[in-house]
Amino acid sequence: MGQSVDAMVMGGKASAAPPLGPALGPLGVNIGQVIQEINKKTAAFNGMQVPVKVSVADDKSFTISVGTPPVSALIKKEAGLEKGSGNPLADKVADIRIEQVIKVAKQKEDSLLGKDMFARCKEVIGSCHSMGVMVEGMAAPDAIRAVNEGKFKDKILAEKTELSAEELKALEEEKKRLQADIEKRKSDFMAAAKQIIEGMTGKPRAAIKAKLIEAKIPTAMIDELLPAEGAAAGAGGAAPGAKPEAKK
Repeated sequence: MGQSVDAMVMGGKASAAPPLGPALGPLGVNIGQVIQEINKKTAAFNGMQVPVKVSVADDKSFTISVGTPPVSALIKKEAGLEKGSGNPLADKVADIRIEQVIKVAKQKEDSLLGKDMFARCKEVIGSCHSMGVMVEGMAAPDAIRAVNEGKFKDKILAEKTELSAEELKALEEEKKRLQADIEKRKSDFMAAAKQIIEGMTGKPRAAIKAKLIEAKIPTAMIDELLPAEGAAAGAGGAAPGAKPEAKK
């Protein structure tokens, strides 16, 4: 009866150090060969933690199965992001190319529902939508429409996944521009919110909040600038410029 070892390894960079080496040693396999095979199978996940399972038969032959990080983690890697957008409909945090979508679709081929590469690419683009990541300069619904219209047909059929250094540089510049746009909008919202609060000094909190909502100030910012009565009292005072609401 064979045995198996499960471990998390860095894609393409597994070694005989713990946890793999000590776990494989008692099983009598050639550790060097196992490590080499693991690195070959996980090379596409360079820089990411990947689950692997090494199954060892009684004759010391082995097979390696590699899991994959979730689609969202692969998209973040392609986009160079630590996290997706907190407000994906309004704030776009990165832009990726169809080649990167195809790459993720190929990496997750066994776990996506789509029957062909076109369908799998659309699944990946759908995940981009919830993360505030654009595809080819388009919001995700528009990118899916473009796929349906055949705009990326040749690249998807060829399963093209590589980008030139110039294309990667352009994507990095676009990410910086998008981040600057987010910061400017946040700054504009903050200035507008403070102006409203100062202009309504002494008014009930509910009235101030209604005015902020009317001005389309983000909810998180309203909560930050105009804490609830209980929170404000706990902090030692009422919300800035807010008159406590009358008890009913």
